[in-house]
Amino acid sequence: DIAAYYERVYGTFGKLYYELGLSDLYGSWWFQTLIGMLGISLIVASLDRFVPLYKSLKKQRTKRHESFMKRQRLYAQGENILGENSLAKSEEKLKELRYKVTREDGALLAEKGRFARWGPYVNHVGLIIFLFGVMLRALPGFYVDETMWIREGETRAIPEAPGFYLESKEFILETYDKAKEDEVFGEAIDRVGTIASNYQTDVVLYKKPEEALPGQTDDLKEVKKESIQVNHPLKFEGYSVFQMDFRLDELKTMHFKLSNKASGETLGDLAIDLVNPETSYNVGEGSRVELLGYYPDFSGFEDGEPQTKSPVPNNPAFLVKMFTPETPEGETSFVAIKQTVEPLGDNEFKLEFQNVDTRDVSGLTIRKDKTLWILALGGLLFMIGVAQGSYFNHRRIWIHESTEGRLVVAAHTNKNWLGVKKELDQVTEAAQLPPYIDQHDTEGQELKEDGEKSS
Repeated sequence: DIAAYYERVYGTFGKLYYELGLSDLYGSWWFQTLIGMLGISLIVASLDRFVPLYKSLKKQRTKRHESFMKRQRLYAQGENILGENSLAKSEEKLKELRYKVTREDGALLAEKGRFARWGPYVNHVGLIIFLFGVMLRALPGFYVDETMWIREGETRAIPEAPGFYLESKEFILETYDKAKEDEVFGEAIDRVGTIASNYQTDVVLYKKPEEALPGQTDDLKEVKKESIQVNHPLKFEGYSVFQMDFRLDELKTMHFKLSNKASGETLGDLAIDLVNPETSYNVGEGSRVELLGYYPDFSGFEDGEPQTKSPVPNNPAFLVKMFTPETPEGETSFVAIKQTVEPLGDNEFKLEFQNVDTRDVSGLTIRKDKTLWILALGGLLFMIGVAQGSYFNHRRIWIHESTEGRLVVAAHTNKNWLGVKKELDQVTEAAQLPPYIDQHDTEGQELKEDGEKSS
């Protein structure tokens, strides 16, 4: 159990670490809460700014007040050289520059690139969708990223894939042969040692019938056979099973013989399955061995008690009681691969280690992601919004005929003032408009003030 593991290994700090969700940071309740709050903040901020902007752009007036015109950065006021043809020439040139032109009562409004103003809001929508996809990953069935270790010949339920089982038929490891490789790769083999060219697990995928009782695995139906290799996963019903790791020669079965220490006579043999050991073994001739304790990964004694580091049979040890016709009350012995302890005194019989059977173990990763298309959609919209707001700009040009027969020109853009200046230069030349000034420029401000004094 993960919670018990953190508390056992790291104490109170480990328990607190696990309870706070730091062992699974992106799936923790407080991280999901922060994601939700960020999404709500984006929605509120977008609505707060989107609605006023939409109204202001939707109901733009063609004719603006003189004070509005003077506040614009690019501003011009002067003689109307072409008279009634000024607006017509301006409109013609502006349409040539792909502006949308509106004329009304001696006033002209030219606009293009309005869609650039919606870039940040498209950006926000994409981010909201992306965050929504991230939050969906915390719900069961939407996102799976699990690991399983499966031994050769073993059939196991696939984590987070209800009703599906996987049987490992064989693990295959192939390595590069130095004699067959070129000089460069041969040097790498000399430097690193054995290099895997392929490792794969030959598996059979099963599915439990819907009518089967919980826990019943006798009537599994074969779905398909597959060889799982690196970058070639087993795929079924939205799941992908990847080959990620392996362990060679894990201990499977240990073989012992029960013999008389004095005469060397063998009473019988027994084999202990290190994954599912039995509690009692009959060895023949009225003798048996009872398994009192099993320590898969023996790490020594603590206060006289044998300890195990893990449930993996890396260094198996056994506490046994041996019963023979000569010792009907039994003799107790502690047996490991290179160690035998007789805690209750010298025994007449002993359990001798003979040999061991091994098998390979495959490390597989099970993945399923129903949120991937949501994340992709959110990311795509986000990038569209970035491009929309970064590489395009909203430009507006106003040209008014005053009652005194003069022309008033103003222009505004949300970015790229050099671009709008170039276009305004072309319109000024085509319609002989009064030269504009950049009111952010000190020299231009002085020219404006001189012009006002002379008028």
